[in-house]
Amino acid sequence: MSLESASDEIKLAVDLIMLLEQNEIPPETVLAALEIVRRDFEKKQQSSISG
Repeated sequence: MSLESASDEIKLAVDLIMLLEQNEIPPETVLAALEIVRRDFEKKQQSSISG
């Protein structure tokens, strides 16, 4: 499967992994930041569902 035919979330994940690896961000920092991002987007998703 080529990246061109991959889903948008796979493409975004690959882009993020490359960005983080190129900048040599420590895994602990990445995981902590991703948890913050996850909570933020979950709140946004709930806001859009509840209108």
